[in-house]
Amino acid sequence: MLQMSNIKLGTVMKIDGSPYVVVWTQHSKQARSGAVLRTKLKNLIDGKVLERTFQGSDKPEEADLQRGKASFLYKDDEFVYFMNTETYDQFNIDLDATGDQTKYLKEGDIVDVLYFEEKPVSISLPTKIDLKVTQAMDGVKGDTAQGKVTKVVTLETGIEVNVPLFIKQDDMVRINTETGEYVERVSE
Repeated sequence: MLQMSNIKLGTVMKIDGSPYVVVWTQHSKQARSGAVLRTKLKNLIDGKVLERTFQGSDKPEEADLQRGKASFLYKDDEFVYFMNTETYDQFNIDLDATGDQTKYLKEGDIVDVLYFEEKPVSISLPTKIDLKVTQAMDGVKGDTAQGKVTKVVTLETGIEVNVPLFIKQDDMVRINTETGEYVERVSE
C-alpha cells in the first residue's frame, strides 16, 4: 500500500484492477482541512487519463510490474508482435496501447516491455533511435536565403521528418522518439 507521500510522478498504482502511472500531481492544504493530493493518472493498458484526489488516509495499492526486453517482429491493423529475448516466446500488444511508438520500429529492434500480472501491457523505446533515409529530395540553392534550412525526408519505417539540407538518401540519422525530431547524422 502506498502512503500519500509516496505518490510522485512516475509512481505506478493499481486502480480498479488496472495499472496507472502518475503523470501530474498537485499537493494542497486548506486552512483546517487535511492535506490532499490531486493527480492525473494514465492507464498503461488503454492510455486513458483519470483524475483522482487522494486524502491523507487513502492508501492505493502499488501495481506489481515486471520489465523485460523483446524484439519487434511486425505489426498489423490490430496488434504489434514481439518475441521475448530470453524465452523466445512470441506475444502481441494492442496497437492502441503502443501509440505512435511503432512508427519508429523496424524488424529486430529491441524494446523494453512492461508486464502487469505477467501480461505484456506496454513498450518503451530508447530516447534516440537511428534510421536510414530512404527518400530525400536535393536541397535547392537559395532555400537558405528565406530562412528555410530544412527539408522533409522519408525514413526506412515510412515516417517523414524535417532534416537539414545536407542530408542525402542512404544517410543514417538519429531521431528523438519523444519529439519525433531530427537530432544528428550518424556515421555508419
